[in-house]
Amino acid sequence: MTVPAKPQSQQLKVLNDLSISYCELGPADGYPVIFLQGSGPGASGWLNFRYNAYAFAEAGYRAIIPDLPGFGDSDKPDTDYTLDFFVDSVIGVADQLDLAQFALVGNSLGGAISLGLALQHPQRVSHLILMGCGGLEDQITYFQTMPGIQAMTKIPLDSPEFTPAYLKEVLQLIVFDPSFITDELIAERFRVLQSQNSSVFKRMVIPNLTEQLSQVTQPILGFWGGKDHFCPVSGAEKIVTHCPNAQMITLSQCGHWAMIEHADLFNQRSIEFLESNPV
Repeated sequence: MTVPAKPQSQQLKVLNDLSISYCELGPADGYPVIFLQGSGPGASGWLNFRYNAYAFAEAGYRAIIPDLPGFGDSDKPDTDYTLDFFVDSVIGVADQLDLAQFALVGNSLGGAISLGLALQHPQRVSHLILMGCGGLEDQITYFQTMPGIQAMTKIPLDSPEFTPAYLKEVLQLIVFDPSFITDELIAERFRVLQSQNSSVFKRMVIPNLTEQLSQVTQPILGFWGGKDHFCPVSGAEKIVTHCPNAQMITLSQCGHWAMIEHADLFNQRSIEFLESNPV
């Protein structure tokens, strides 16, 4: 698969002095879609969504891809990485870009943040597209039962044992098809990892939002891999059971990255979903 070229990164300040790196594609007057990446060593917004952003832009949407704080080329403060902190950071990005309303695309941690945004700022969020969404189990459940998260947190980020070879082992757990874990991807994620603050994992606290799902009234499109080793596929059932306006696509030959492993399907169905639920 050809790797799309990354647009030029830009910087903005939120929460007083927190620098957020982001890039965007598509017409400036297109309806805004904010893409929120997952967690993980060396993760960034562009690496999560580079196979999707151009398709949304070509369909007329303004695709905005920030690096969440603690990841990519955004600031990585030594702080508590709570759901409120992430939600406030993303709202800060939207405010700086003068986005009154927007759709959200969220993978893993980004999915949990998307739900948090929809709950805390319902008037700002029009649609949710979620893949392998986090925030649907108690935190201890993820750490005790999901082999991907266990591997990701087994060795501290700042340990010399967290080598490119180990990073490859971790990332191969994210996908069903290991061919998606290329040398180019490993090199870029290892570059980001060198600047990551270990507190992004040690001090991350994301609550279980299951009991609040009935309050999420925005239309939801979900994707979930049957071989997801990071967020159990039972989360798909929770969303369609509790959320009043949700549909879910589950894929047998897919891990945690539906938007990468099944990019064409993801792009087509997501754009159709946005078009069929006009603001």
